[in-house]
Amino acid sequence: MVTAPQSHPSASDAGSTGAPGALPATRRGAAKAARRAELLTAAAKLMAQRGFAAVRLEDIGAVVGISGPAMYRYFDSKSDLLDQLLIDVSERLVAGGEEAIAAGGRGEQVLRRLIDFHIDVIVSKPDLITVQDRELLSLSDDARHWVRSLQRRYVERWVDVLVAHDPQVRSEARVRVHAVFGLLNSSPRLPDYPAQDLRPLLAAMAWVALNATV
Repeated sequence: MVTAPQSHPSASDAGSTGAPGALPATRRGAAKAARRAELLTAAAKLMAQRGFAAVRLEDIGAVVGISGPAMYRYFDSKSDLLDQLLIDVSERLVAGGEEAIAAGGRGEQVLRRLIDFHIDVIVSKPDLITVQDRELLSLSDDARHWVRSLQRRYVERWVDVLVAHDPQVRSEARVRVHAVFGLLNSSPRLPDYPAQDLRPLLAAMAWVALNATV
């Protein structure tokens, strides 16, 4: 059985014991977490532009002013960085989807909330979506299994909501959800389009695709 890779502590985890001297530890942990987030953002941008194979750890560090050797304070290797990058975005999608569902409401409201959440991620993190779509096979075996598991969980939550909204599409709900993800996830590769116009356009297209009458 494949288990989830060990999580890396978040900034909020650092120095949380309440022991004397915990405040400096918290500051150091928060600073390291913030720098790690900067590095992941830089990595996503470079890998979206050039591809995983063409990017070096030194290139990523240079974007935020860190030397190549110093990168190993944050990541064991370039492969480890990619693993963390795609696990992070996959866990973020699952958590955000669960939050959208937990907010409750009628089936239509929940489905529209899921669509809006997914579009928010696409518009605010287009590089992450591009790397996730393109570099899945570049992950280590354990990370790839975990990311695929998270992706399946995310899809199934959408399927559950869609079926609750319209039981008549049960037999094809999964196909509809995957088709909508394909539609939405391709948008980072489209020509530049104002975000304020892109959001409602994508939301309208996703809604029609999910509820199309055959």
